[in-house]
This record gives sequence, C-alpha cells and structure tokens, in this order.
Amino acid sequence: MKKNNIYKEKTLVSGSANQSIALGLFAGLFTCGVANAQFVNSGDVNITDNTIVAIYMDYENVPSGNFINDGQLYIFQNWKNDGLVTYTENLKGATFFVGSEDQFIDGTEVSNFKNTIFRNVSSPIPFHLLGKIAVGGNSEFDKGVIQAGDYGGKVIFREKAAHTLTSDLSFVDGQVEKDGVAAFEFPVGDGNYFRPSYHASGTGNGGIYTTQYFNKNSNSLHSHDSRDKDILSINQNEYWEVTQDQGAEKIILSLTMDNRTTPAAFFNPGDDYEVVITRWDNASGEWVNEKGAVSDPLPGKPYEKLITAQVSGYGLFTMALVKKAPPISEEVEIFNALSPNDDGLNDSFVIKGIDQFPDNQVEIYNRWGVKVYEAKSYNESDNMFRGYSDGRATIKRGDKLPTGTYFYILKYNTGNKVKERTGYLYINNQ
Repeated sequence: MKKNNIYKEKTLVSGSANQSIALGLFAGLFTCGVANAQFVNSGDVNITDNTIVAIYMDYENVPSGNFINDGQLYIFQNWKNDGLVTYTENLKGATFFVGSEDQFIDGTEVSNFKNTIFRNVSSPIPFHLLGKIAVGGNSEFDKGVIQAGDYGGKVIFREKAAHTLTSDLSFVDGQVEKDGVAAFEFPVGDGNYFRPSYHASGTGNGGIYTTQYFNKNSNSLHSHDSRDKDILSINQNEYWEVTQDQGAEKIILSLTMDNRTTPAAFFNPGDDYEVVITRWDNASGEWVNEKGAVSDPLPGKPYEKLITAQVSGYGLFTMALVKKAPPISEEVEIFNALSPNDDGLNDSFVIKGIDQFPDNQVEIYNRWGVKVYEAKSYNESDNMFRGYSDGRATIKRGDKLPTGTYFYILKYNTGNKVKERTGYLYINNQ
C-alpha cells in the first residue's frame, strides 16, 4: 500500500441518515491535488447506523485502530487492516468495495463486515485479496472477481452468512471458508469460470470447512497413475480442494459439471461406464472411488449438472470414469420420481422389494447436502417417503419439500452382505 501522504483520524464518526460525513470529507480535502494519498487510523472510528461514509483514498487501520461499521461504508481505493474491524450484530452495516480502479484488500487481521457488496468495473478481476475478510450477513457479488488464490487471501462466511448474484463475472478465485452447519454453495471459481461446490456439514455444531476450485490438472500434484483398480481415467482439467478445519462429520458433497471445463467424456460416458467422484487419499497414496450419482441438467445455472456422493474423507476431489459394476440382482427396484399430490399416482418414493429386507436405511438429501429425510425399516406400506421433511434435519418437520432433484442413499442387509444404492430422486410438488 502506498504511503506518500499519511493522515491520522481519531474522532468518532457519527451522523444522521443520508449524510456523507467525516471520512468522506477528509478524503475530499486531502486528495485534492494530491496523488496516492493515504488515510491512517490509529484510534477509534465508529460509523453509526443510518450513516453514509465514503473513503476516496487508501485506508489503513493500524494495530491500535478500532473500526466499527454499522452504517454504509463505501471504499473506492485500497484497504488494509492490522487492527480491529467489526460491527454490531443486530444492526445492518454494509461495506461497499466499489470503483473503477483495481483494489487491494490487505492486512494481518481479519476484517469483519456484516454485509459486503463487490462492484468494480475496472477489469474482470479488480479485487486483489491479500488478507482475510469475514462476512456475517450477505455478500453480494455484483461485478468483479476476487483474486485470493495468488496472494493467500481468504473469504470467510460466518455461521448464518450467505451470498447472492454469483456468476462467471463475480466469485472468489481462491479459498472460501464456511463456518457452521448450514447448507452452503461455495462461491468459488478460477479464471473466467464460476464452479461452486455444495455441501452442509451436518446437524452438529462447530463445523468449519474451506473449499477452493482449480481449473488445472491434479496430476501435477498426485499422479493419476496411482488410483483404485476400478478407476479407468481421471478428469485432467479441474479439481477442488475441500478441507475440514473443524468438526468430525462426513459430508454429502456435490461438485458442478461444466462443459467449458469438464471433459466431454464425463457428460457422455457411454453404456459401459459411469462418472464418480474421486478423492486423493493420503493414507493409501492413491485416488479412491467415492462413488456418486450425476443429476439431470439444471436449467438456469451457469453449469450443467451436479455429481453427488457421501464422501469418506477430505482433500483433493475431482471426477473419474469407472466401469459399471455388473447389474445388481433384481432384489429391489427403485422408482426415482414422485409427485405427492394425493392422486394415487407416484405419491411416494417406491422401492419395490424392500419389504424382503427389513434391516435397511434410507437417507434423502437436497442438493446442498442437507438431510431432509431418514428412515430405518423402510417398507412399501406405512414407512415411506412422501415428499415431506421428517424433521430430523434443518428442514422443519412436516414441511412440503420444494420441487427439485434430491440425492438418496439406500442401504439394506441381504443376510450375506450390506448393499448400497445411491442416485437422484426427482420430486414434483407443483
């Protein structure tokens, strides 16, 4: 960050609604006829509710600086935080990174914001994140990619945080951390491609996960020649790195498939092959088959499909082609569509023949990895899924689930072995 001119501000920033004051006025005074001016805070700044503040110069919050934003803060130049940046939880502070010049976001300490808006038209990648920012409310990705991977930066979403407007024009190229158990679409991508992954960290407490997408060949990190014997080939174009920084649960992971980056063979594997998720397993020193199921096309998304699996570990993930296993005997037949409108047709999730295997378990997840239904001793009469949540997850019991594609896991004991079937289930609740 440039330090041609340094000015210190220790005053309390406050004001009435629709009033642009203090920092904006200082910026206007100090930048008049002065290039690359910088504003340094070593004291206390408090932007109160219903206050609008604009910073038109480079801003630095030094270790002794305390910066609280509960109003609307507009940052037009670079931002650096080595002190405390925070907000009041029950207020609606918003921080706008806006402008027509590239912006560097730096610092040794996390900048905590309630809501953020990224809107910069200077270039396709105008935001350069060298430090860490954390969002407690919503992050609006309006215009401009956040480059964090090249600098070791990170965007953190707190437990109840979310994001909107992500697209090929605005996402995080680097690490994204999500705290808590809520379902989440990780707004990650690389270069010109928004390639999110989805998952929830279960129904426990304290889960923290970090994800990054790479439009690169993972063979350079771990040889694709070291793989399960049933894996025929591995996606050479892309991979995700998913780490569990805190927690113990295994996740239902969904990766996106995009014909601009995902090889054509994974969209058209043929009759003898199928697509699965593969993970590099450090313990065995090879790429392992995590299985999975591929969804139908998803209209209205910048990517075409999802591939979903309940994964057994963490690390590097991508897709692989495997030879289809011999057909499972017709012990059970799964009907993977239902329209629970009480017309007597397809009102429930039918697994024909499951009555022969009462030692069974059925789990159903939405595409974000949230469990919406779970049952043991599933049968064809009085213990069936009818398109409603069973209340054992984050979806309220008795809620009618929205129309869409869901992922199921069926496990049943034949007496000789426990078999597992997975796939997609379509619910039409219209």
